[in-house]
Amino acid sequence: MRVVVTGGAGFLGSHLVERLVASGYDVVVLDNLSTGSLDNLRGVLGEVEVRIGDAKDPGACLEALRGADAVYHFAANPEVRVSSVEPRVHFEENVRATFNVAEASRVSGSVKTLVFASSSTVYGDARIIPTPEDHELRPISVYGASKAAAEVILHSYSQLYGMRVVVLRYANIVGPRSRHGVIYDFLLKLSRDASVLEVLGDGRQRKSYLYVDDAIEATLLAAESSAGSFEVYNVGNEDWIEVSEIARIVIDVLGLRSRLVFTGGTPDGRGWPGDVKFMLLSIEKMKSLGWRPRRTSSEAVRLAARALAEELRLLGK
Repeated sequence: MRVVVTGGAGFLGSHLVERLVASGYDVVVLDNLSTGSLDNLRGVLGEVEVRIGDAKDPGACLEALRGADAVYHFAANPEVRVSSVEPRVHFEENVRATFNVAEASRVSGSVKTLVFASSSTVYGDARIIPTPEDHELRPISVYGASKAAAEVILHSYSQLYGMRVVVLRYANIVGPRSRHGVIYDFLLKLSRDASVLEVLGDGRQRKSYLYVDDAIEATLLAAESSAGSFEVYNVGNEDWIEVSEIARIVIDVLGLRSRLVFTGGTPDGRGWPGDVKFMLLSIEKMKSLGWRPRRTSSEAVRLAARALAEELRLLGK
């Protein structure tokens, strides 16, 4: 089976590629390397076909998807904060790119399944917590809006052209190779000044965190198990954790005694405009397939902090 992974040299994409290769798939990676790195694929480089190209380029999508049976569309700009100052970035990287992948899938004539990496941010400030998949989509960031728009595009393709689409609304996924998000930001700040750690907002933001291998298990299970033409699954943890606690875990992993300083953010304590302050997904639908997280949010954060600290060579300093 020939499978294309867009964004396959990125954080989540590279972990997915490794699992697909281990399962015997013929894997093609399409990545422009703007945020991903071939180093993320060093363990499987000789076993995958890598195409340096951009999903925003229709021609690159058509070439990569020729003869493919399935597509995992994971290429995106993941920085939520970018959309508050450069909203066009998320339109181009997340909406236009998704349309190109969907259209290339249609034109290929061979693609039967498209798996899309969406986000919990499509819900915005959810009225119901834990938030189920049938909750209305009311994103409060352009990033969240771009993911919701991409979902709508894919739904239309599933209905018009008979393409099977699986949408995965991920919580915060953490682990080795991640180069964005709160854990990575905290590590960089502490590498510059170990005496103090700046936390944006009031520190009481509370969200769900899932370790990357748990996320990959859920991804593959959903892709293999979905029977409908368009299925949506939340992929997250059963608990959540405050940002202030994440800061303390990162400090502890580095063996420091840094002081926390809460600053910036918005008047209601968010880290930045568009930041969802409270996020906990209902994962009952995924659990009905036989999946459940193996680690709590705090365990996932600690494992990820240690892995990233080792990668950044911050331990033992």
